Amino acid sequence: MTQNKWTAEILPHQSEAEKLCELIAEADAVVVGIGAGMSAADGFLYSGERFTDHFADFIEKYGLIDMLQASLYDYESITEYWAFQSRFITLNYLDQPVGPSYLALKSLLADKPYHIITTNADNAFWAADYDPEKVFHIQGEYGLMQCSQFCHAQTYRKDDLIRQMVTEQSEMTIPYELIPYCPRCGAYLEVNKRNAEKGMVEDADFYAQLDRYEAFLAQHETGQVLYLEIGVGFTTPQFIKQPFTDRTESNPAAIYVPMNQKRYRLPQAIRQRTIRLTDDIQQTLTQANQIKGEK
Repeated sequence: MTQNKWTAEILPHQSEAEKLCELIAEADAVVVGIGAGMSAADGFLYSGERFTDHFADFIEKYGLIDMLQASLYDYESITEYWAFQSRFITLNYLDQPVGPSYLALKSLLADKPYHIITTNADNAFWAADYDPEKVFHIQGEYGLMQCSQFCHAQTYRKDDLIRQMVTEQSEMTIPYELIPYCPRCGAYLEVNKRNAEKGMVEDADFYAQLDRYEAFLAQHETGQVLYLEIGVGFTTPQFIKQPFTDRTESNPAAIYVPMNQKRYRLPQAIRQRTIRLTDDIQQTLTQANQIKGEK
């Protein structure tokens, strides 16, 4: 009798990478949720030297502890805001190199129906050449701008202007003539990133992403669906973690796999259909892809 490999159990002889490769191979579809932990696993950290080397002046003036706090800080002027944001966007979007974890995951998913939802706003998927039709950026993207007054639902991309801000800024301010303004109402433009208080501008492309994601979920409400959650914390559980556990509970054939060294509380109803993977994310994905290539 052929052993059923679609189980939430790692056998004594199996590594986490082997089990992950097995589950993806056996799945009818894979829904992937990706958080900051995956980019961090590739070295794209928001703290440590990557922060101090690029923002020493902002750290000295404001006592900032990491890039997340710094990106949300209420700066003294719009010229100072864009001095920081232009450096931040260049580091984490325009010039961020491809991440090995993203390449390995893309290869693992290559022959499977899949869709990705991410709370990350960096360039990781574009650097790894993912199909944009299969990625939903629910929290926005650092490379896009929006009206700070939300006067209309459109975003803008101005890479050359961002680089010019970096080149021409001095003493933590950009020249006034480089300030980006809304073409509709004249307000300042700001980064298209969801804010807990204000939300964000959701344009036509955002809703197209949302529609594709929801259509995929509707198409795969039953069957052997793998809900693979990579590097997702509990800052915004309403976007990935809660929907993933809810959908796992509603589909008796689904399996939920959170890849995270932190352990978060699981609903009782899905504990028997959950596999926690706690090894290094980059190492696990890379090894799983190697195992796939050997088969």
